[in-house]
Amino acid sequence: MGRDGKVFVLVHGGGHGAWAFERLTPLLVEQGHSVVARDLPGHGLQARLPRSYSTRPLDPQAFPTEPSPIAHLTLRDYSDQVVATVSRLAERMPGREIVLLGHSMAGLVLNQVGEAVPALIARLVYLSAWMIADGTSFSDYMTAPEFRTGLIPSALLADPAVAGALRMDFRSDDPDYRARIKAAFAADVDDDEWNAITNLLTPDTPIGPLAERVTITPDRWGRIARTYISCTDDRAVPLAAQQRFIDEADKHTPGNSTDVRELATSHSPFASQPEKLADTLLEL
Repeated sequence: MGRDGKVFVLVHGGGHGAWAFERLTPLLVEQGHSVVARDLPGHGLQARLPRSYSTRPLDPQAFPTEPSPIAHLTLRDYSDQVVATVSRLAERMPGREIVLLGHSMAGLVLNQVGEAVPALIARLVYLSAWMIADGTSFSDYMTAPEFRTGLIPSALLADPAVAGALRMDFRSDDPDYRARIKAAFAADVDDDEWNAITNLLTPDTPIGPLAERVTITPDRWGRIARTYISCTDDRAVPLAAQQRFIDEADKHTPGNSTDVRELATSHSPFASQPEKLADTLLEL
């Protein structure tokens, strides 16, 4: 790896893990950059599944009501882990630019990490991510008109207040439900590849981090260069919602507007078009 290459820290979204970046990572490394991707608490190898998820067919009483084993997690749990990673990299790789990318739900994490350690980050990259405004939470946006066409609510199989999580069944045997959830997250992913991915996705994304209000100030988070990669065919985070995030951020930091790039992909370009995603990152 070149000593002048960037260090890309990749943060996955809800239900995913570091595995999501398997196709993207070598494309960046081949160009002399370093890449770090870790499982967030409660995800990937740290995932803990509701017992009812392993029972097939699903118990119609247990699955919608069983408390999530990761319901205790907070946004601080996520952001502290990423801050620690970024801090270690800055210490051990002095002079290397650190680019922090977050997908989907990880936009909340990028907001908090950028606010915590702005001097350590050269650029924040929001990949169809929840770049929510100062003083707001993920939950504040779910009923907004910009999310009216989003398919996430139709995929939920439990009351979040009861389960403590956004709960989905990526391994469902119901063809209509499987089609709906693929349309939401991965319409342009090959069917066989999506079937493999569904065995890696986990059912619960804890609601604690989604209900917490973020703090982003113009002189900390707002001083970092930021890029928003807008997935124009996204049915999980609709294009109108992505534009709202961008507009609110630019209003908050009028002297530091968002660099916007577009990919004609679904919510999962790291799976469907990793080469185009890599090209976009290499152009930054």
